[in-house]
Amino acid sequence: MCTYITHKVEVEGSAKGSNGWFPTTEASVYLDHPVHAPYEHSLNIDFLNQAMGPSFRVAVELNPKDAVQLARAILEIVETFNDLVES
Repeated sequence: MCTYITHKVEVEGSAKGSNGWFPTTEASVYLDHPVHAPYEHSLNIDFLNQAMGPSFRVAVELNPKDAVQLARAILEIVETFNDLVES
């Protein structure tokens, strides 16, 4: 099932692609059929800088269950960091 649900988020960071490191300005997150990963559906994240052109994109395809674990780990790390900075 394709939902075509995509969340685009402005991000500020860096990604390493085939041309080396580049600044990221956007991330797209969507659940769809993967291009390469061996799953029926995958959680896909594209980090990109559209102003630099299509070669400045890094794509990730994750097993949906693993994507949930990754999201939890990200939230836990950021919350722990914030707690340390605030104390």
